Amino acid sequence: MQKSVELLRETHIKRSATFSCSINHDDRDNLSEDTDLKDPYLIRRNTMAEPDYIDEDNPELIRPQKLINPVKSSRNHQDLHRELLMNQKRGLAPQNKPELQKVMEKRKRDQVIKQQKEEEAQKKKSDLEIELMKRQQKLEQLELEKQKIQEEQENAPEFVKVKGNLRRAAPESAEAPDS
Repeated sequence: MQKSVELLRETHIKRSATFSCSINHDDRDNLSEDTDLKDPYLIRRNTMAEPDYIDEDNPELIRPQKLINPVKSSRNHQDLHRELLMNQKRGLAPQNKPELQKVMEKRKRDQVIKQQKEEEAQKKKSDLEIELMKRQQKLEQLELEKQKIQEEQENAPEFVKVKGNLRRAAPESAEAPDS
């Protein structure tokens, strides 16, 4: 019990010492010489409230700490803030573009990135893959040519087909009498 009373007296003395520093010159003149300047109840205090604790009071006391703002600690907020600071240093104003324009620019950027990735993938292909692709393209071209020839023959009139057959038959008949 005595320890707590002594502790209260010490804190009262420390507080009164801090309050006596905040006395205005006018207050000192108004106080009579009988009053003790260290009495905190007779002295007009600052408008700011003094904390109820002092660092030296009790080290086991929990001291208040400033709360962490979850918005400011988020990664997205930090990235946005960093980008705004960099733009401000460069002299760029924040972009006040319509949402549609922003979306279109993003699509365009995505397409460019996709195209660059495809080009890089083609550059990384081995010689064997390149040679196989060339052969495959040649085979596809030959197939297309054969299909075109077949379509032309099917669409040709009857007399053209007969004439073609006669031409083929004529060299054969010319070779037959020689033997």
